[in-house]
Amino acid sequence: MEHNYRFSVAPMLDCTDRHFRVLMRQVSRHCLLYSEMVVARALHHIAQDGSPSRMGERQQRLERLLGFDPAEHPLALQLGGDDQELLAEAARMGADWGYDEINLNVGCPSEKVQQGRFGACLMAEPERVARCVAAMAAASPLPVTVKHRIGIDERDSYEELLAFVDSLAAAGAARFAVHARKAWLNGLDPKQNRTVPPLRWDLVHRLKRERPRLTIELNGGLEDLGPCQEQLALVDGVMVGRAAYAHPLRWAGVDGLIFGDAGGGEPRASTVVRGVLPHAERWCASGGRLWPIARHLVQVVEGVSGARHWRGWLTREAGQADAGPAVLEAAARQLEERGL
Repeated sequence: MEHNYRFSVAPMLDCTDRHFRVLMRQVSRHCLLYSEMVVARALHHIAQDGSPSRMGERQQRLERLLGFDPAEHPLALQLGGDDQELLAEAARMGADWGYDEINLNVGCPSEKVQQGRFGACLMAEPERVARCVAAMAAASPLPVTVKHRIGIDERDSYEELLAFVDSLAAAGAARFAVHARKAWLNGLDPKQNRTVPPLRWDLVHRLKRERPRLTIELNGGLEDLGPCQEQLALVDGVMVGRAAYAHPLRWAGVDGLIFGDAGGGEPRASTVVRGVLPHAERWCASGGRLWPIARHLVQVVEGVSGARHWRGWLTREAGQADAGPAVLEAAARQLEERGL
């Protein structure tokens, strides 16, 4: 992938599933998308179930965790874990499934993730993380990247951040997505950890200045395209999370402004819904329900008269057990009639 990391949509549990990624691909043809975090141990357990009679079930379970629409490329698989052998196995599986790169989660501060011994708590064990990165890089031909915080708890000095990054770079990490807030592992929940610790963009800028050969992305506090463009003068890439999920069309100018490709014009709400239709047809034809797709689409209309009515209509119609792609066809048509 050539510089797709210049703008990426962060991996987010319960948000960046295959359906939302198809939606975001209608917004930007070039940005890098991420899977939700997949636990390496879970993949191992499925892969180890070698019973021939359960082969179909095993494939279905892997499809739920690893499956994606080809339209989603470029696409990174984010893994969670602290066991180098399991992570290496998962990295090989990611390559076999056709992902474009592998990312290791060293940033999530949730209590559940900590109990699993991965996420942000691993910043306290840089040697372990380095061994994991080295094993993943050796096991897969794909680039291995790391998403992490600037620090955790009282271990939040710049010197500790620099030593952490240096050790992972030496182990083979290809890129660093740095959430410019430290994480409090006790006392704050994941939502508070995204807002309460102060943003320290300056530390990420310093990291890039002092390690100019490393590829550094900035994550945290980026709410629209203006600040993203400003940050790209100081770092290699920007990563947007909740603001992309809650306001997908806020980023309609990404391809033109960041990737220099305005050829397709900026998408509108109606073109996004129509763009998702082929995916919805395939999904529903395979037995899937429409709502898992439509729940993301309610976000594409906001700030205009009648938006609430349209969202309510889509929620009601797409939530029916027998709802199919015709609901999205009607939803797109309603938007087109209003010039949206």
